[in-house]
Amino acid sequence: MPGWGRPPQLTAAAFAGVVAIGTALLALPAATESGESAGWLNALFTATSAACVTGLIIVDTPAYWSTFGEIVILVLIQVGGLGIMSLATMLSLLVTRRVRLRQQVRTEAETKSLTLGDVRQVVAGIVVVTAVVEGAVAVLLSARFLLGYGEPLGRALYLGVFHAVSAFNNAGFALYTYNLEDFAGDPWILLPLAFAVVFGGLGFPVWVELWRHARRRRERHHWTVHAKLTLVTTAVLLVVGFVAFTALEWHNPRTMGPLSVAGKLLNGFFQAVVPRTAGFNSLPFGEMTTQTLFVTDALMFVGGGSAGTAGGIKVTTFALLAFVIYTNVRGETTVHVANRKVARSAIEQAITVVTMALGLVIVSTFCLLTMTTFTLDQILFEVVSAFATVGLSTGITADIPLAGQLILVFLMFAGRIGPITLASALALRRHPRRFEYPEERPIVG
Repeated sequence: MPGWGRPPQLTAAAFAGVVAIGTALLALPAATESGESAGWLNALFTATSAACVTGLIIVDTPAYWSTFGEIVILVLIQVGGLGIMSLATMLSLLVTRRVRLRQQVRTEAETKSLTLGDVRQVVAGIVVVTAVVEGAVAVLLSARFLLGYGEPLGRALYLGVFHAVSAFNNAGFALYTYNLEDFAGDPWILLPLAFAVVFGGLGFPVWVELWRHARRRRERHHWTVHAKLTLVTTAVLLVVGFVAFTALEWHNPRTMGPLSVAGKLLNGFFQAVVPRTAGFNSLPFGEMTTQTLFVTDALMFVGGGSAGTAGGIKVTTFALLAFVIYTNVRGETTVHVANRKVARSAIEQAITVVTMALGLVIVSTFCLLTMTTFTLDQILFEVVSAFATVGLSTGITADIPLAGQLILVFLMFAGRIGPITLASALALRRHPRRFEYPEERPIVG
């Protein structure tokens, strides 16, 4: 498709535009319950958090924003989620085509760009899957709010749709002051939300693989390396998170302690899901142990699948680095995954993304430590949550000074846009050197 010459820049510009429009709408007096303007900071922070599907808040969503304001937030979440999935999927297609083009030697004409048909097919597929999953989850939630909590039909539908959209897009916004803590013992609320979070975080390429596998159950289906890495790593991290959360918080009187065994297992699973990066919480993170916060930091930093609604460095990046370490320990020179050789460029991209993400988290953590009196575990949790677009918090977001909140705004935007634009830019702008210097090996380790 002509005009896709600089897709990373277009991605950043598109999301900056969405944030700007959202900020302007949320700054209107009609967006607040009081009828007064929210001010530029509240509007900017909330618009960025919604468009970047994060979920961090500095004002109480149901109490501060009017119905109009909540609908603006809902639209920003949906636009942000659809935009990320569409742009990330098309960028991956563009990268794949250019890489294949370099590997092929043939005379037939082949374009380096996406065609209009490609764009329409990708967007249509994403919209259909989004509508089906969000619709199904919204029906389940609405029925529960209607029948289980006595909400009027209109209110039940509104709550069902809002939380379904928030979950599928991994946003974590909730229309309750204490997020989902009031539903800690309700599997009819937590499990549908958990499913939406996981499915939305897998990414469109994996959805396609799952659909093809379902259609060809009687035939042997070849799974791509990307799908295998995403599904297996996601499953492993969910199990690790479930075991860690349940074990660490089992006897904590301020979190899981008062719950039944079934309630503890339910919340252990749900809290293992939300760092993928949904931002919902059925238990107060501010009351959790330091060890639990550390485990959550790690899960949030990894995030979910590529070309999905989740944030973080992505599970494929994490898995690739694990295979790189395994390969080096074995003394081998090439990385292999599922009987396939991994391109060196992919490994270099993974290392670059992780290194820059770590640098951004470290610098931001240091800056916030210098301007607040909060502890390291609280600040690190907040920074990782913002960068990985998770939205979980120990409850300190609103108490961070203006400069610190602007750092969080930057982290949310950079974390949502950065890994996508960086990875695609690295893949699309590879140029061979015209000369090389003599080789020398420094001491490593």
